[in-house]
Amino acid sequence: MEGFHVAIRTSPGLLSGTYNTLWISLVGSQCDCPPVKVLPDGQCLMPDSTCTFVVKPERKIGTVVLVCLRLEARPGFPDQSWHCLDVQLKQRDEAAEVERFPCNKWITTADGDVELRSDRVCLVTWEKLQTLREHRARDLQKRQQQIRWGTFAEGSLRCIDMTSVQSLGPNLSFTRQSPGINLNYVRGFANRTEPWSSLEELEIVFIHNGKDNAIAKYVRAHWKDDTFFGYQCLNGCNPLQIRKIHHLPPNLQLTSEMLRDFLPVGSSLEQEMERGAIFLLDYGILDQLPANILNGKQTYLAAPLCLLHYNQYGEMKPIAIQLQKNAGPQNPVFLPSDSEPDWLLAKMWVKNADFQVHQLLSHLLRTHLLGEVCCIATLRRLPEIHPLHQLLMPHIKTCLQINIQARGSLLSTNGVFDKAIGCGLNAAALLLARGTEQLRYSSMCVPDDLRERGLDTLTNCYYAQDALRVWNALHRFVGSWVDLYYSNDQEVQQDWELQSWIQEIFTEGFLSLAQTGFPQSFQTTAELSTFLTMVIFSSSALHAAVNFSQVDFNLWMPNCPAAMLRPPPQVKGSVTEEELLSFLPDVNSTCSVLTILLMLSQPAADYVALCHYREQYFSSGAPCRLVEAVLKELKDISEDITKRNSKMDIPYPYLSPDNIENSVAI
Repeated sequence: MEGFHVAIRTSPGLLSGTYNTLWISLVGSQCDCPPVKVLPDGQCLMPDSTCTFVVKPERKIGTVVLVCLRLEARPGFPDQSWHCLDVQLKQRDEAAEVERFPCNKWITTADGDVELRSDRVCLVTWEKLQTLREHRARDLQKRQQQIRWGTFAEGSLRCIDMTSVQSLGPNLSFTRQSPGINLNYVRGFANRTEPWSSLEELEIVFIHNGKDNAIAKYVRAHWKDDTFFGYQCLNGCNPLQIRKIHHLPPNLQLTSEMLRDFLPVGSSLEQEMERGAIFLLDYGILDQLPANILNGKQTYLAAPLCLLHYNQYGEMKPIAIQLQKNAGPQNPVFLPSDSEPDWLLAKMWVKNADFQVHQLLSHLLRTHLLGEVCCIATLRRLPEIHPLHQLLMPHIKTCLQINIQARGSLLSTNGVFDKAIGCGLNAAALLLARGTEQLRYSSMCVPDDLRERGLDTLTNCYYAQDALRVWNALHRFVGSWVDLYYSNDQEVQQDWELQSWIQEIFTEGFLSLAQTGFPQSFQTTAELSTFLTMVIFSSSALHAAVNFSQVDFNLWMPNCPAAMLRPPPQVKGSVTEEELLSFLPDVNSTCSVLTILLMLSQPAADYVALCHYREQYFSSGAPCRLVEAVLKELKDISEDITKRNSKMDIPYPYLSPDNIENSVAI
């Protein structure tokens, strides 16, 4: 009878081996081979080892289509997980090729039978054997039982129905190697529940924590400047808020005459809007949210509108600020010609509003929660053998653990949002719901977003320039990947696993909110390529832009206060320069926020850069050639950004592909 040479490889990690007993069976195209014990009783599976043996079925089984592994506890020994790299199979015929059945995951005794397929990715429409179609269905049914949808904030993007990382199991969790951040100088302030006594006291903390941070030192020196305020709207840690306008919003009580002194001589507000030089920051989404109570003190939130002008020198400058959404006699419009304390305080209120929106919408919602939605749907609807499962999981897999940890710490009772940020837990849930309702698919697609917000032609919007180049590189890579597996639009339409995936993202993840514009199905390869690019960009490049920039712009706390302890002024001239400090958060709140930002703003010591795939599937054939092409393009982008940044007073390094993690890993 026919026989098979079998090689079972254990991964090289120190903990990959196990005392447990392993059984293997082969599923053939004609019949199955009964389970065979892999090792004699006196031996065990060692790390970085290969166990070779011959399986001789009693009957002809045909082509092996599945390899089934089962781990069994060895009496008297610890029941340990085992990390299997792969199983390699070769018929005893000398001319036969080696067939590889990849595993690369932990197997436990509780898993029962673990079925492995060959390393040839496959669409469901390609399946010819009923055995393999049934395997796909079993694989998805099992994962749909394990991975379920949950709700963290009503009305917001949904999440995984788990509250502990342990529930994820070893194959969906990871260990992050800390970059060795020094938190010594922001600790020890927990009992200081009073305001900062002076800016000089705040500077002492800044010097200890920011002495090696050139961008943070630039922020400290220029935070009061109107030009730098505008620069941050384009290139700070939240470049997603500013947009060009051609008509004033009706709730902004402003006339052209009020702004004449801040516009070019001989021009008017109407002419500048027609020229495309007027921009707006609108934080109306914060209106009427309940502000937090910190250290027993009521904090306050504003919902400001800030009008900016892009002048002939390429400078973006604020020219008017209204602190509340609705116009009224107790809601004056502040101007650069007002007293210095009035104008500076108005800008501080804008930056405080931006802090809330940045943390919960630009960062959490648009990168972390979006990635989690797509990861859940991928696990539930796309089997591992599906080419899009292979493409997406390296970018979104880490979202599950990171987000579970965030909900259990940062966003929980006694976490930093509860104890240190103006938008506390109640307001955070409401803001996430509002943000989800207002989220638009076009705003997640870089070319559309930059065009709609009027940033695509600004010469000093480095976020826009770099984001567009990275997006285009990823889009070419993803488009070529899609073309490998879908030769026409009809094949996209006929892939029911793919269609159920996007349908579940829309109905479960996005709550069937039609106004978001997110697709409910895919009709063309172009639609599919754009959506996949959006997912990868949001989980890597966008996350880098809004996360790793945080400490640079927030380390000098007055530049981005996380909370305000006095209400917004209702009249002009009511605040002196000495009183500005009394609006800022207390010492312990400040240091709690800085501690978190310092921890979040550094990539892991072992981080994987964008498109540097470690998965075996990307290491050969057409996928390997596509990866090599995109890595070359990303390298060119990195070199260009480095060259440009070397000539700038304040560089913009966040979207250099060398600095972009492949996934949301923190």
